[in-house]
Amino acid sequence: MADTTTIDSVKEVAGGRFERFRVFLTEVRNELKRVTWPSKKEVYATTVIVILTSSFFGLYLFTLDYGINTLVQWIFRTLGGA
Repeated sequence: MADTTTIDSVKEVAGGRFERFRVFLTEVRNELKRVTWPSKKEVYATTVIVILTSSFFGLYLFTLDYGINTLVQWIFRTLGGA
């Protein structure tokens, strides 16, 4: 048969976890109330900037990769490589 002090300590530990979790969720809710959310206009503007920047660097890296690939192939053809 289990000792009552063991059962009580198990209940206390489990209750402590639930209490800490409840406190955590309360703090998360309070913190979310303090967040300054961006407006639709700000979200739209930053989305456009991200898309344009990503497109620019995508094209830049594509061009750089294509140029280096062409150069390496030319070197292999000239020197009789594979």
